Amino acid sequence: MTTANLNVVTGSFGFTGAAIASHLLSLGRRVRTLTGHPDRLDRLGGKMEVAPLSFQDPDRLRESLIGATTLYNTYWVRFERGAATFGQAVENTRTLVKAAEEAGVQRLVHISITNPSAESPLPYFRGKALVEQAIGHSTLSHAIVRPTVIFGSGSILLNNIAWLLRRLPVFVIPGSGDYRLQPVSVEDASSMRISAVRKRAAAIAHAASTTTPRPASVGRTPKTWIDQARTGAPSIAPRG
Repeated sequence: MTTANLNVVTGSFGFTGAAIASHLLSLGRRVRTLTGHPDRLDRLGGKMEVAPLSFQDPDRLRESLIGATTLYNTYWVRFERGAATFGQAVENTRTLVKAAEEAGVQRLVHISITNPSAESPLPYFRGKALVEQAIGHSTLSHAIVRPTVIFGSGSILLNNIAWLLRRLPVFVIPGSGDYRLQPVSVEDASSMRISAVRKRAAAIAHAASTTTPRPASVGRTPKTWIDQARTGAPSIAPRG
C-alpha cells in the first residue's frame, strides 16, 4: 500500500462506505475513514486508518482531512430520530465541506439521491438538494453521484423489505405501483464514485447498475422477491 494519495471515506463501517473503502484498498490506496461509530465492527480487518467524524469540533475535523487527495462523502441520516434530523444533517455536511476546503482536499465525491429538490415536500429529498447546493457553492472540485436504491450484501432497506415479505400475509405498495425503479448494485455504485475522481470538472452522475439494465415497476419488484423467497404473500397496490 502506498503512503501517498490519501483517500478519506465517511462511514466506512456502514453499507456504501465499506464498499467504497474496500474497492480503494483493493487498488492499493491508503484509506482513512471518518466515523461517528468507532465501536462498530470493521469488516475490512483493520486495514483503514480511523478518525472521528467530529462535526462539533471543526478544527479536529479539518486535521483529519489534511493530506487527502479525495474525500468520499456518504454521510446522511436515513430517518429523523431525536437530534438526528435532516436539517442537522445538512448543517453537518456544510461543516464537513468547509473543513475539506480549509484542509486543501483536492476532490470531493458526494453520494446524493435520485431527484433531489429544494422544493420537495419531503425533508429527505429537500435536505439532499440543499447539500448539493452547498457543495456547488464551495471552492472544491467535486462530483455528485445520484444513485437510486442500492442493493447488495448488508443492504438495510431491501433486507428489511424481504423480512416483511417473508412474514406478512399482505404487502401494501403505495400508489398504483406503476412508477419505475432501477436498483444499482453497491459494487457498481462504488466503481462509479471512484471513477468520478478522474473527471476533474464538476459533474453530476446518475448511477445505473450494469446488473439491472432496465428499470422495473415498483409493483412488480416485490412479486419478484416473493418468487425468490418462495413466500405466498400477495402484494397490493391501492387504487384511487
